Amino acid sequence: MIRLDLDLRLAHFPLRVDLDLPSRSTAVMGPSGAGKTSLLETIAGLRPGARGRIEVDGQVLLDTAAGVALPPERRGVGWVPQDAGLFPHLSALDNVRFGAGRARGRVDAAIDALGLEPLLDRPPARLSGGERRRIALARALATSPRLLLLDEPLSGLDAALRDRVLPWLKRIRDEWDVTILHVTHHLGEALALDDELVLLHEGRVEGRGTPIELAVRPGAARSSTTGLENLRRVRVAAHDAAGGITLVDVPGEPALAIPLVAELPVGAEATIAVRAEDLLVVVGEARGLSARNQLPARVVRVVRGEGEALLECATPAGPVPWFVRLTPQAVAALGLVPGAEVRLAAKSHSIRVVG
Repeated sequence: MIRLDLDLRLAHFPLRVDLDLPSRSTAVMGPSGAGKTSLLETIAGLRPGARGRIEVDGQVLLDTAAGVALPPERRGVGWVPQDAGLFPHLSALDNVRFGAGRARGRVDAAIDALGLEPLLDRPPARLSGGERRRIALARALATSPRLLLLDEPLSGLDAALRDRVLPWLKRIRDEWDVTILHVTHHLGEALALDDELVLLHEGRVEGRGTPIELAVRPGAARSSTTGLENLRRVRVAAHDAAGGITLVDVPGEPALAIPLVAELPVGAEATIAVRAEDLLVVVGEARGLSARNQLPARVVRVVRGEGEALLECATPAGPVPWFVRLTPQAVAALGLVPGAEVRLAAKSHSIRVVG
C-alpha cells in the first residue's frame, strides 16, 4: 500500500497528488513534462522541497507536519532512473552488487533473468543504453526493496528482452512481496504488468483505474507512444516464398501467417506485434475473408469509452488475452457481450516482427 499526499512546486506548475494505491503494481502515464519523474523522485527522497506525507506499507517516509523525512538510503526503495544512474568507476557486476550486501542469491537471480552474463566485466562506458538500463534494473532488484520505483524501465530493451523481463517483474512483485510503481509510455506494458493505472497531466491526477478501463480514455491514448499492441513470442515454423508468408508457431494458439521474413531460419524465435485496431472480430461463420489468420476466442470484457470500445478476448489455451479496439456501433451491431464466442482475424501484413 502506498499513501501519497504531496505538494511540490515544479518549474511550470505545482505537482499535487493525493492517492491511496493498494495495488501490488501501478503504472503512471502522462505526456512528457506531466510530473511523472518528479513524483517518483519525491517518493525516493531525491526531490527537496516536497511537503506532505508519504507512507509505504505502514512506514512513514515523509511527514513534513511531524518533522519526518527519511533519507533515500533508509526508505527501502529500489530506484531505476531513466539514465540508469550507474557508477562509472565500477564494473557492471559491481554495480549490480552495490547495496545488496551478502545477498549473493538475489544478485545471481537478477543477473540470470536479465541475461547480463556477457556484460559483467564491462564498465558503463562500454555498455549501450539498453544494457545500462538492464544493469540498473538488476541492481535495484538485488537489494530486495519493499518498493520499486521504475522510470520507464523497459524503454531501452528490445521486444524480446521486454517479453523476458515483464513476467519476471510480475514474479518478484508477487513472490518477493515487492510493490512496483513505474512510469511508462506504453499502454501494452501497463496492461501486461499492472493492476492499476494513474494518468497524470500537468501535475494533476486526471484519471485512475485498471489499465483496460483507462485504455479508452483520451489521456491514455495521448500518453502512449505506440498505441495498444498485442505482443506474442513465436517460433518460425516454415517459409513459403511463393506465397510471400512465413508461418510462426504461437504457444497455446494456432499458427499464424506473417509477411515473409526469410532471414529468420526455421526454429528461430521472434516477437510479433498486432495493433488492437488491426484485429477483426467475426461472429458466426468466417467465409470469404482475405484475413487468413483466424483465432477462436471468447469475449471476456467490453470497456466503452468516448467514441470507441475495447474488447478483452481469451483464446481457449492462450496464456495472455488479446485486445481489440472497435467502435461502439460495431460492438452493438455484432452483439458483443462478455461470454460471446467470436473469431479474431488478422491480415498477414498487419502483423509485424518487432524483435
